[in-house]
Amino acid sequence: MDFFSGKKFRIFLLAVLDICCVAFSTLCALVLRFDISSIPEGYLMGVMKSMPVYFAITICVMAVFRLYNRVWTYASSSELFSIIKASIVIEAFFVCYHMFMQISMPRSYFPLSFGIMTVLFVCTRFAKAVLKSVGSPHNNRKITNRVMVIGAGSAAAILIKEFRAAKAGTEIVCAIDDNKNKKNKYLLDVPIVGGRDDIETNADKYKIDEIIIAIPSAGIEATKEIIKKCQETGKTVKILPSVSKSLTSSLAKEVRPVRYEDLLGREPVKVDQDGIGDFINNKTVLVTGGGGSIGSELVRQIVSYGPEKLVIFDIYENNAYDIQMEIERHFPYANISVLIGSVRDRDRMEAVFKKYRPNIVYHAAAHKHVPLMEKSPNEAVKNNCLGTLNAVEMADKYGVENFILISTDKAVRPTNVMGATKRICEMLVQAYTRKSRCTRYVAVRFGNVLGSNGSVIPLFVKQIKEGGPVTVTHKDITRFFMTIPEAVSLVLQAGLFAKGGEIFVLDMGKPVRIYELAENLIRLNGYRPHEDIKIEITGLRPGEKLFEEILMDEEGLEKTDNNMIYVGKPIRFDEEAFFHKLDALIKASFENGNHIKEMIEDVCGTYRITDNL
Repeated sequence: MDFFSGKKFRIFLLAVLDICCVAFSTLCALVLRFDISSIPEGYLMGVMKSMPVYFAITICVMAVFRLYNRVWTYASSSELFSIIKASIVIEAFFVCYHMFMQISMPRSYFPLSFGIMTVLFVCTRFAKAVLKSVGSPHNNRKITNRVMVIGAGSAAAILIKEFRAAKAGTEIVCAIDDNKNKKNKYLLDVPIVGGRDDIETNADKYKIDEIIIAIPSAGIEATKEIIKKCQETGKTVKILPSVSKSLTSSLAKEVRPVRYEDLLGREPVKVDQDGIGDFINNKTVLVTGGGGSIGSELVRQIVSYGPEKLVIFDIYENNAYDIQMEIERHFPYANISVLIGSVRDRDRMEAVFKKYRPNIVYHAAAHKHVPLMEKSPNEAVKNNCLGTLNAVEMADKYGVENFILISTDKAVRPTNVMGATKRICEMLVQAYTRKSRCTRYVAVRFGNVLGSNGSVIPLFVKQIKEGGPVTVTHKDITRFFMTIPEAVSLVLQAGLFAKGGEIFVLDMGKPVRIYELAENLIRLNGYRPHEDIKIEITGLRPGEKLFEEILMDEEGLEKTDNNMIYVGKPIRFDEEAFFHKLDALIKASFENGNHIKEMIEDVCGTYRITDNL
């Protein structure tokens, strides 16, 4: 039954139709040359004896020209020219065969059979599209969703055809293109009504319900500007991010709502895939905090590079279970172990390192929420400082080759407990670089990631769904943003550059005003900021900065082979005094002392206790 519904049956049916076309065209050529009752027997017998050869030649030539593997629903002039060229080649073989076999035929036979055969080939392949067009004309059906397409190129043309074929009530009724030569012309009967400056006017004129941006090749800045102009119309805005790699896949299915990352204004991140593969392949890799936002994406990307063993370590069992199920579903043959435990438990950490002997450790386990850590500084010390101390000690003891700490821009001149404890973690990495016998310790520092647990974007989206208001702490507050996959791919790349003791800094692009981010998210959800959804200023939270930094001045900055990764020079400090103060800090954290912030300030020389800046 699969044969009659699959690709093989369609090829078989086309081959049978081609044979019928050849048989009919050759016989019809004789009928046109002679009356049906007066065809010379010699000519008729010559054609009949040649039929098997005709059929074989036809099928072979059609296969060579790939005319059995086309999507004929959306056939165009290129397919038409391919049919004509194939017909010429077929007829040439027929002539050669007759000459070789010395089978004489009237001179008019070959041009007549060629013409008829070509017409029949075209008809059999374009019949489906023609019948669809005639049987269900797009202009006669009820349109329930009127669409404007931005871009009048090949992507837009395919979308027009697919929407018409779908018969779902969605119709592209006008197109926008900045090419002035296309204005007032038509793309498959769809009028091209102007450039990007005409979007709002024509959205009203054509009573548009939805706008689709179909310019996959457009640059970042151009896309941002177009999205902004589309949003100003108040219509639903969607985007076609890239052209399908497969000719048989539906481009319409790739159309998605505009996301905030489309407005980031960042060029795609490029990494050394082969280098990362050599770094990870056939290695045992441990990811602490492997169920978190960053940790789980690390797991997703690491597993694709074929590690010998991937160990996922997390204290939160639900997250660990979710990533385990995901990896087992998408990578059923991956060798993974999912373990529950806390990085602050030294005995548990030692048991893990002793059993699995990881070659590479990505340390992503940490408390990261600034306001929460301000109210629970002892817990920040236990998890971030003690947890990292346990991890770096075990890495040294059990011969880990590379240890990569996931750090944050909040470690730069920290004004909050979370940032200060992460700076202490960086200092641990730098100190153990000089203490370790074989392990290369590095830290990778980046800003906020879009969509991570507890980040501002999920919060804003939730507030928008609830009808507002959207709460912003300060109108001028800015943050660096990057997508989680981008950040993680650069973390993996940074591991290749590790010599020991470096703090790698990721290029986060331009800082984003949180107030503007809130406005854009409101528009992306189909509302008007300040009218449909209010924005409320609530004041800076304890420990919160107006502006984040990614590097301290004294650290300097050096380039790497990747233009999005920089390395800061280590800052010298008294390591003996550092470890002495750190031991006292950790001990005090378990005693839940009241002066823990002052002790953190003493350990982390760049931290200043303040409510906010």
